[in-house]
Amino acid sequence: MRAVRCVEGAVRLVDVPAPRGDGVRVRIRSAGICGSDLHLLSPESVLGPPVVTLGHELAGVTDDGTPVAIEPLAPCDKCEPCVRGDYNLCALGPGMIFGVGCDGGMADELRVPPRALVPLPSAVSLRDASLVEPLAVALYALRRSRLRAGARVVVIGGGNIGLCAVAAARACGAEVALVARHDAQRAAGERLGATRASGLYDVVIEAAGTESALAKAVELAKPGTKVWIPGIYWGPLALPGFAMCMKEVSLRPTFLYGRHAGGRDVDAAAALLAANPELPRALITHRFPLDAAREAFATAADRGSGAIKVVLEPGGPLTL
Repeated sequence: MRAVRCVEGAVRLVDVPAPRGDGVRVRIRSAGICGSDLHLLSPESVLGPPVVTLGHELAGVTDDGTPVAIEPLAPCDKCEPCVRGDYNLCALGPGMIFGVGCDGGMADELRVPPRALVPLPSAVSLRDASLVEPLAVALYALRRSRLRAGARVVVIGGGNIGLCAVAAARACGAEVALVARHDAQRAAGERLGATRASGLYDVVIEAAGTESALAKAVELAKPGTKVWIPGIYWGPLALPGFAMCMKEVSLRPTFLYGRHAGGRDVDAAAALLAANPELPRALITHRFPLDAAREAFATAADRGSGAIKVVLEPGGPLTL
């Protein structure tokens, strides 16, 4: 089958054996390109060059015809975090993440544990369902923040996670502002109900992953509040120390997504995607067939071109 991998530091479409063994086979129909995918291809990647098939924002069809998104994790279920229910903090670390430590889904098909399947509401198109994963990232951060209706929320960063956070916070009844670098991102935020930032905020989401974004987040936070960080800083970080200390602002990273008394964040994300048809129209700016993976990655890396979310679509006829 076809698969997207890193070969000598560059994106290549290669032929690999179809996955076999345990798990449910999913024929991939959409695979989003994440900022972390771009980082993994960088010579400065803290994890080194990937040796697996890329892709963790995934959706497809099982052999019985069921449309699904995928929670791209294979935790050990034995370590202390897993036992207490925090499987996103599994001791396996990056090794449990599809497309990072094990084969991902930028390919014709993938085998996943049954626990990874996310049934899709009928209102969600498979072409859009790879957004379930980044939307779950945003929902987890907002769940941890205990967001209440009527709160003032500001999101720093107009990429995929930031815009998902805008949509999720609006769905919770919050007033939401967006600070974004590019015109296309600001326009997408407005489509989702975001305004321009003004004043100080009850809840701050730093979704850009840069020092300047963190400084802006602390600047816009009310004294004594928290800055929630659903993204990843890939290297050492200089903190806005004086402002952070003077305002007693806490920094709270949130990693991936998980489960709570009401269910999984990925299932809540699928439901929110079904309820907000404007979200994929605002976020997905480019679609490419799997054969055009190199062009797709180049487009995703060029934010100035207007790209927000670039999706690969393996497509092709299904043999169920």
